[in-house]
Amino acid sequence: MTEQESTRCGFVALIGAPNAGKSTLLNALVGSKVTIVSHKVQTTRALIRGITIHDKSQIIFVDTPGIFAPKRRLDRAMVTTAWSGAHEADLTAVLIDARKGLDEDNEAILDQLKEVKGPKILILNKIDVVPRDSLLGLAKNANEKAKFEATFMVSALKSDGVVDLKTWLAGRMPAGPWLYPEDQIADAPLRQLAAEITREKLFERLHQELPYHSTVETEQWKELRGGDVRIEQTIYVERESQRKIVIGKGGQTLKAIGEAARKEIAEIADAKVHLFLFVKVREGWGDDPERYRAMGLEFPRE
Repeated sequence: MTEQESTRCGFVALIGAPNAGKSTLLNALVGSKVTIVSHKVQTTRALIRGITIHDKSQIIFVDTPGIFAPKRRLDRAMVTTAWSGAHEADLTAVLIDARKGLDEDNEAILDQLKEVKGPKILILNKIDVVPRDSLLGLAKNANEKAKFEATFMVSALKSDGVVDLKTWLAGRMPAGPWLYPEDQIADAPLRQLAAEITREKLFERLHQELPYHSTVETEQWKELRGGDVRIEQTIYVERESQRKIVIGKGGQTLKAIGEAARKEIAEIADAKVHLFLFVKVREGWGDDPERYRAMGLEFPRE
């Protein structure tokens, strides 16, 4: 048996309701930060792939946007993207926040799951804060509503149960050559990941003050002599009032966002980072097809 014949490689779609913990689980599975984590729901907008190797299997995880009842054009694009990730994967993993149980969002996901072909597994997350009896009851009810090949109970935040999950998935990947280099943990370029990190810090700092119609773009990534990196990013908002919120009194809010983002980007880039943030108003960007393409989303025409 050749080396190529002995290797496995496949795609696993992580789907679930907003705030189920998909991004946290993805980072735990990969062993490094590849996607943003925020207490604000719907922070993942496009399909972000994290890559890990276990034994001789390369597992490519697709972290999809949270599935919810869409109200706006951006919402519809995110939900469509999430389901497309499930339809195209080798295996679909449904993540449920064990504290919420089978609420309206999760019931809807399990119902629509019937349309997804291919193997599916159930992952109950946040088990460290839920009584065991409740977990067993939830697992039983969910398995009665959908055909799952296996059920896993994890705490993504504490990485409990993550190794067992990864081991099982590695054995289920189809035989074939690896699609990415051994040391690559994400297929998003660094400049895109850097923009996601700044967007995360933006959410953390402003909580409910800033709507989802804001985005961050890395305009410049320049490697300087000595190995330092100069990064220029623009935060786009829809109104002047939002721009003032992001900047804050005396520029203090923007400064705090930039400092937090710079530290994390420096860790991932493994270099000293000089980060410069700008805030601009881009009216109606939520209806601009080009912005959707930049985020990896399909623009809904209706």
